[in-house]
Amino acid sequence: MATHTQVVLQEDVDNLGNSGELVRVRPGYARNYLIPRGLASVATHGNVARIEHDKRIALARADKQRAVAKGQAEQLNGLKVTLAKSVGDEGKLYGSVTAQDIADGLHAQHSVEVDRRKLKLPAEPIKLVGSYEISVKLASDVVATFSVEVTPEA
Repeated sequence: MATHTQVVLQEDVDNLGNSGELVRVRPGYARNYLIPRGLASVATHGNVARIEHDKRIALARADKQRAVAKGQAEQLNGLKVTLAKSVGDEGKLYGSVTAQDIADGLHAQHSVEVDRRKLKLPAEPIKLVGSYEISVKLASDVVATFSVEVTPEA
């Protein structure tokens, strides 16, 4: 009787592997736990080929997204966005500058669309008039930096 059998994981399994990996497990573990719960499928030639094909597609998609992100990073690097806000005493803003304000300013002033959730704001809220450096994480390894100038409303 076989001591191990190969299965293709359909989902991430703790202490075993990630989705799409080919792993060797005991036949009882595969037959009684992994396969009935849909966590794995038997490693037939067709299943292995399908997983390899899916991996190639995912890599191609990631490369394409990375190239688009690098192009957008070149657009964003060095830009300056000016936001006019109503100011009280000592240069303090009424409210604060949010990521949505910055994304809207980028779109209005430079016609660049950026998801507000990708903007990395300073740890402290922007509540004073001044210049701030903002970074944008466009992809896992692509980061762009630009400046935001907060000025008093005229």
